Amino acid sequence: MIINCIAVDDEPLALGLVCAFIEQTPFLKLVGRYSSAVEALVGLQDQKVDLIFLDIQMPNLNGMELARVLDSRGANKPRIIFTTAYNQFAIEGYRVDALDYLLKPFNYEEFLHASNKALSYFELVNRSNNPANVVAAEPVEEEEYLFLKIEYQLVRIALNEILYIEGLKDYVKIYLQDKEKPLLSLTSLKALEEKLPSKRFMRVHRSFIVSLNKINSITRNALQIGKVNITVGDQYKEAFGVFLSKWN
Repeated sequence: MIINCIAVDDEPLALGLVCAFIEQTPFLKLVGRYSSAVEALVGLQDQKVDLIFLDIQMPNLNGMELARVLDSRGANKPRIIFTTAYNQFAIEGYRVDALDYLLKPFNYEEFLHASNKALSYFELVNRSNNPANVVAAEPVEEEEYLFLKIEYQLVRIALNEILYIEGLKDYVKIYLQDKEKPLLSLTSLKALEEKLPSKRFMRVHRSFIVSLNKINSITRNALQIGKVNITVGDQYKEAFGVFLSKWN
C-alpha cells in the first residue's frame, strides 16, 4: 500500500532531509512539504494525508499544538511521527497518539524503522475496514485479540493471556499469564472495558477489570487471581453477585 505523507519543519535542512527520506521509501508518497504548522493546517484541508512527519519547536503554532488540533478529528485524523531535537516531549507525543518519535539527528535506518511501524498500522486498519480482504478458516463469534498502543507500537494481545487489568491515573497495566512485568498503555480503563467481551471480562472495581476464567477463588466481596487478591467495589457488587450466583 501507499501512504500519503507531508513533512513539516521550519528548518530548511531538516525539512529537505525528511522529504528526501520519504521519496526514497517505496511505500511513502510525499504530497506536501511545509515550513510551518500553520501552512500545514491549511494544506491539510485540500488533500488526503495519512501521515505527517512533524517537527515540534516551531513559531506561531508548534507541532504539539497542531497534533492536538488534529486529534480532535477522531478516527479521520492523519497519524503523526514527530521529528524533534528535544526528548522532553516524548510523553506528550504519546498522549496525542503519535505513531513514533524520531530524535534529531536521525539516519535513514531510524527513519525507515519508524515508517515501517506506520505501514504496519495502516495495513492493520485497512484489513479491519475491509473484512473481505481477510480470509477466515472458520467463522468466529468474537475477536481473540486486543490491539493496544504500547510504547509507540500497536501490539496484539491475546485475550486468553490476560489475567487482569489495573487502571492508574493516565495509564493501564495489563497483567498477562507467564509474564513477570505488565504491559503499560496510555488509555483508560473505561475505554478498555468497552473493547473487551463482557462474557469474558468484568469490571469489579474502579481500578480493576478481571478475566473471569482466570479467577482461582471467590468470596462475596473479593476474588483471587494467582496470588493477587482484588476487592469488589461497592458499585460493582450487584453485577458481581449475578456472576457469583452462576459460578461453580
